[in-house]
Amino acid sequence: MSDVIKFHFDVDGENFTSAGEASVQVKKLLRQIGISPDCIRRVSVAMYEGEINMVIHANGGVADVLVDDEKITVILADKGPGIKDIHLAMQEGYSTAPDNVRSLGFGAGMGLPNMKRYTDTMDIESELGVGTTVTMTVNINK
Repeated sequence: MSDVIKFHFDVDGENFTSAGEASVQVKKLLRQIGISPDCIRRVSVAMYEGEINMVIHANGGVADVLVDDEKITVILADKGPGIKDIHLAMQEGYSTAPDNVRSLGFGAGMGLPNMKRYTDTMDIESELGVGTTVTMTVNINK
């Protein structure tokens, strides 16, 4: 694979039943192009957590996945309220999810920490009132 393979998904922020659809599709597509199961698992977990965050906090967004010979890059972007304190948001258990979301089993404060845990690099750019972009990479196991 010498060209970059690109996938684009819209993440619907209207309901939780569609949350995670993009990560499921990416899992299937990565399997088809021969990416290792461990690498697929890491991408899928990180991307799913990001999708859930976009649904909970930002009314959806977009997910772009770029695959090259060395890595898989996932870019999640939304036009939500932004993250007030990224350092605090990175702490396990910290959550700003409303009670109705928590009653559904989401919002435990593990999203961003899990995204970081399952990726090789993660960068968060966020501006209050403008939105958030999370860029994650997972190195492809050779």
